[in-house]
Amino acid sequence: MTKPITYSDAGVDIDAATRATDKIKELARRTFNQRTLSEIGSFGGMFDGAFPQLEHPVLVASADGVGTKLKLAFLTGVHNTIGRDLVNHCVNDILVQGARPLFFLDYIATGKLEPEVVASVVEGIANGCRENGCVLLGGETAEMPDLYAPGEYDVAGFIVGIADREKIIDGKKIVPGDVLLALPSIGLHTNGYSLARKLFFEVAGYDANTRLDEVGMTAGAALLQAHVSYLKRLEGLLDTGLIKGLVHITGGGFTENIPRILPENCGVEIAKGSWPVLPIFELMQRIGNVAEAEMFRTFNMGVGMVVVCAPEHQQSVTSHLSGRAAECFEIGRVVQGERDVKFI
Repeated sequence: MTKPITYSDAGVDIDAATRATDKIKELARRTFNQRTLSEIGSFGGMFDGAFPQLEHPVLVASADGVGTKLKLAFLTGVHNTIGRDLVNHCVNDILVQGARPLFFLDYIATGKLEPEVVASVVEGIANGCRENGCVLLGGETAEMPDLYAPGEYDVAGFIVGIADREKIIDGKKIVPGDVLLALPSIGLHTNGYSLARKLFFEVAGYDANTRLDEVGMTAGAALLQAHVSYLKRLEGLLDTGLIKGLVHITGGGFTENIPRILPENCGVEIAKGSWPVLPIFELMQRIGNVAEAEMFRTFNMGVGMVVVCAPEHQQSVTSHLSGRAAECFEIGRVVQGERDVKFI
């Protein structure tokens, strides 16, 4: 008699999925608040959408991943920071429109489900959600044999936030003469990793454990530095009207992201040397003899968020940030232009 074939024989372990889900439920519950109306495991997550304190509530949504930064998690075996990076990236993406996060959904896909690895990833997601006042409302974990290399996975995040329509930050009021203020990053965040890995691990011949004297840590640790959330630093400014525009410096660096918020007939001039470029970027540029233009359109170069405000409001903005122990640097001005970025 032919042996009965099971799903496990095809490479999908339902029991492992159940163990992972049990851990995820415990982690997700720690992010729940009074607006959470469903449990993890429901077909859909439910969230109370009544916001009487807002005159005209607008939902703001975004989705993203962490790109090939995942390769560093696979290489180092450190999986509990990637999730926080994912949440913080998504929070920043809706923050630029003045939105606060409400809830988050995740999607994790792998070839062979390893409950402990999945739990580590979700631990980071849950930590990021708690730190940003966001509910981990649900998600999906998919085991797909033969689609991913052994020991690898992919993770994506989906965020929904809320803003008051009359207080949305959209850049439409930006005019020549406005000031650009930079909030620093602490590393690559979640962009430029394909080039960074090529420079470090192919061109320079480093491995994850190679100590980089320039940055005071190993290559693996330097590349796993956290993606910063700027929500707490900017909270208290979002509804004041002092901020005309916000730019999250992600994929595309300065040259691709800043024009996204500029009105027609506006460009920006950025003063090189007006903020401290992180040593890791200088090191990568030296290793690969990378052109300056390529660096500025690939990496954040030490700037995670750009604030645009009128010059008469600059002191109020910087005082607020200083009160939250947040550094900022004046890096440039808005000028007449065609939505372009020039470095001077």
